[in-house]
Amino acid sequence: MADTSAQTGADTGADTGAGGADGADAVREQAVEAALAKLDLDTKTRLLAGQDMWSLPALPEIGLRSLVMSDGPIGVRGVRWTADDPSVALPSPTALAAAWDPALARRAGRLLAQEARRKGVHVLLAPTVNLHRTPLGGRHFEAYSEDPYLTGALGTGYVQGVQDGGVGTTVKHFVGNDAETDRFTVDNRIAPRPLRELYLAPFEAIVKNAHPWGIMTAYNQVNGTTMTEHRYLVNEVLRGEWGFDGANVSDWMAARSTTGDIEGGLDVAMPGPQTVYGPALAAAVRAGEVEEQAVDAAVRNVLRLAARVGALDDAPPVVADAAALERIDGDALAREIARRGFVLVRNENGALPLAAGTSVALSGAAARDARVLGGGSAQVFPDHTVSPLDGLTAALPDGLLTFSVGADPSDELAPADQGFTLRAVCRDAAGAILGEGSLPNGQVQWIGDDLPAGVTHDTLASIEVTGTFTPRESGEHSFGTRGLGAYTLTVDGRTLFDGVQAMGPETDPFEAFFGSPVERGRVALTAGETVEVSLRHTLDKEFAAPLPAVMFSFVHLGPRRDPDELIAEAVEAARAADTAVVVVATTERVESEGFDRKDLALPGRQDDLVRAVAAANPNTVVVVNAGSPVEMPWRDEVAAILLTWFPGQEGGAALADVLTGAEEPGGRLPTTWPVALADVPVTEVTPTDGELDYAEGVFIGYRAWDRAGAVPAYAFGHGLGYTTWSYDSLVVGPDAATVRLTNTGGRTGREVVQIYLAPVADGVERPARWLAGFASVEAAAGESVEVTVELPRRAFEIWDEAAGGWTFVSGGYEVLAAHSLADARLTARLDV
Repeated sequence: MADTSAQTGADTGADTGAGGADGADAVREQAVEAALAKLDLDTKTRLLAGQDMWSLPALPEIGLRSLVMSDGPIGVRGVRWTADDPSVALPSPTALAAAWDPALARRAGRLLAQEARRKGVHVLLAPTVNLHRTPLGGRHFEAYSEDPYLTGALGTGYVQGVQDGGVGTTVKHFVGNDAETDRFTVDNRIAPRPLRELYLAPFEAIVKNAHPWGIMTAYNQVNGTTMTEHRYLVNEVLRGEWGFDGANVSDWMAARSTTGDIEGGLDVAMPGPQTVYGPALAAAVRAGEVEEQAVDAAVRNVLRLAARVGALDDAPPVVADAAALERIDGDALAREIARRGFVLVRNENGALPLAAGTSVALSGAAARDARVLGGGSAQVFPDHTVSPLDGLTAALPDGLLTFSVGADPSDELAPADQGFTLRAVCRDAAGAILGEGSLPNGQVQWIGDDLPAGVTHDTLASIEVTGTFTPRESGEHSFGTRGLGAYTLTVDGRTLFDGVQAMGPETDPFEAFFGSPVERGRVALTAGETVEVSLRHTLDKEFAAPLPAVMFSFVHLGPRRDPDELIAEAVEAARAADTAVVVVATTERVESEGFDRKDLALPGRQDDLVRAVAAANPNTVVVVNAGSPVEMPWRDEVAAILLTWFPGQEGGAALADVLTGAEEPGGRLPTTWPVALADVPVTEVTPTDGELDYAEGVFIGYRAWDRAGAVPAYAFGHGLGYTTWSYDSLVVGPDAATVRLTNTGGRTGREVVQIYLAPVADGVERPARWLAGFASVEAAAGESVEVTVELPRRAFEIWDEAAGGWTFVSGGYEVLAAHSLADARLTARLDV
C-alpha cells in the first residue's frame, strides 16, 4: 500500500519551529527574549528595515548574524544574479505540481535548502501558492494549480523540504496576487467565502501542516486595504486563527506606510535601508504614533527566524547539523522532476513510446534553444542546460535523428547567447576601469549590491558589454538594445547605434527595464568566423530608479529566413522519417513577471508548422514547452501531445527518457487546459477604476467549467501513461476512501488516484464536485495495489459568511475514485 502521509497533509517532518517536543523551542524563545531586551529603539527599527537588497543587518552585540534572503522558487539565485555562481534550475512550479506528489516537492525543497546553504542564504523567497484563477495570469507558471487543496498539499511538501535543510521559507504572495496587471495598486474585491475557501486555503494548509518560518505579503490590496497593512488578514487570521509565529516580509517595495505597516502586522520592509521602517519607524514611536510593543513584536519574529536558521547565538537551530545532511544530486533530481511532471495528454495508436530503431525528424527552434524557466524574479543561471536536441542526440543511435528549425516562436531580438563570449567592463565618469564581471549572455541585471568586485552605484558611470561572437549561421544578423539610457553599439568594427532610449509610459519596473528590444542595425556574417562586439551603456544619473539597479540587454537575432521555406524543410524531413517530433514554445514576452498574457495563442508560425508536419507524417508528436495553457488548434490532427512545461536544466534529457520509453511520463494536469480562450469561464485581469472584482465567487478552474457546462480540451487531473489501470473496488467511510486497482498493462507504471466529492442534493450553492484527496501508487504489470486516501473534514465544509466561520454540510455525497476529473472509475455513496 502506498504511503499517503504527504498527500493527506500530515506533518511527518521533524521539528520545524512550532511546538517542538524536545524543548528546543523554549530554548530558542529564551534566547530571543534575551537578545530583544538588549536592543534600543533605533537598533530594533533598523533591524526591521533591512540593510540592502537581500539581507538584514548583523547585530554583533546580541550575537545576531546577517540574515540573507534569495529569490526562488525553482533555484536559489543567491545575492548575486550572475553566472559566476550558477544555480541548479529545477522545472517550473506548474511542472512540479503536475507530478501530484508532495513527497517529490519535499525532495525538491531539500535540494533547494542544500543550494541555499552553499550560497550562504538563510531564507528562500518561495513557494508561490497563489491560484490559477485565469490562464492569462503572467506568473501562472510560477504557481502550482487552480485547486486550493492540491496547491496546499504541494506547498506543504515544498516548505517541509526546505526547512528540513535548516533554511527558512516565505510562502507568497499573501494574498490575492493572482495576476500582474497593476499589481502594485490593484484592489482585488474578494467576498469572504471565496477568500476563505480558495485563496486563503493553501496558506492555511501550509501554516498548519508545515509551520513555515516566513510569509511574504503581496503588493495588491484586498477589499480596500493593501496587504502589507491588512490587520485583519495578517493579525487576526494568519497569526490569530492559524497560529503563524514566523516573520512577515513585504514583497520588494510593497511597504508604503510606517504606521499602517507596523500596525498591520508587517515585520520586515524590504529592500533596505531606505524603507518606511528604520529611522522613520523610530520617529513614529517617539511621536506617539506607534506603540513600541508593536516594534518589539516584529523584532521578536525576526529574531525567532534567525534562531531557527542558526543565525542567533545561544539559540539551537531547528536543524542541528544541516551541513551533515545527505547530499542530493541536483542534476538527477531535476531530471526526475521533469519527467514526472510531463503530461501526455494525447497518444493515438501507441505513438509513444518510440519503438527501437525509429527514425525521428525533430523540428522547432525551441528544440535547439529550449526555454527551461520562466521570466522575472524566478530566473536563475544554471551551469548547463540540456535542450531537446541535445537530449535526443545523446539518446538515439547515429543516423536516426535529423533537425530542422521549422518555425521560431519569436522574431524579436533576444539577449545575446549562443556563440557569444561576453564580459562586462565597469568604468567611472573619467573612464577608469572599476571592475569586470562575466556574463552568461547579453543581459545585465545587477540589483542592489549585486555588482562586480570594486564597483559601487555611486562610482559607476558606464558599463561595456564586450567580447566576441561566432555565428552558427551565415547571413544578415540583427543587433540591438533593450532598456533605458544611452548606448553605443559596435559590431565587427562598425558602429550600429549611438544614441538614447528614453523612458516610456510603463509603470512596472520589469516592463520599464525589460521592455521590447529595439533593433539598431544588421551585419552580414559568416558561420564560424569570429567578430568583436561591444555595447557601451552610459547610466542616466538623473533617472530615479525604484531600486538601485543596472538593468539592460545586448540583444541579437540570427538571419531571418523565409518562414514558408523553413516549414517546407521541416515537412520534407518529416516525410522521410518514421516519426516527426515538433517542439513548440512560448517566449519571455508571453510568460513572465510584470505583465499578463493577452491571449493563449502560440507565437509565430508554430501552429502552421505543426499542421504542415502532421499532414506529411501521421506519426507526429508535439512537445509543448510552455509554463501555462496554450491553444492547440491542431490537437486532433497529431498522434501525440506531451506537455513539458518549463522543464528545467535537464529537460532535454528527461524528454529523451520519456520519448524512448526509458521512463513513463508521470504528470497529470494541475489546471484545466481550454480549447480556446473564448471558452475559459474566468479571464478578467484588468481592473476597472483600480478594482478587480472576483465576481465568479468560488467558481474558478474546473469548478467554473462545470458550472458553465463547457468542455475543455483536457480536464483537470488528465494525463496518460504507458500502461493501463483497472479500478477494482472503492470502500468509503466518513474519514477515508480505500481504492484497490490493478496495473493491466505490460509494464511497470504509476497512477495518481484522485478522490472527488459531489453533493447528491445541495441546499447551498457549491461546485458540482471538488478534489478531496489524492495519492500515487506504483505497480508492476499485472500487480494489484491498495491505497487509502484521507477525506479531511474541511472537504465537507463551507465558509458561512453570516456566522463568520466554517460550517459542516451534512447529507449525501458521491465519492468518486477517478483517473481524472473527466474519467471517474468508481463511485460510492457516503452520508455524513
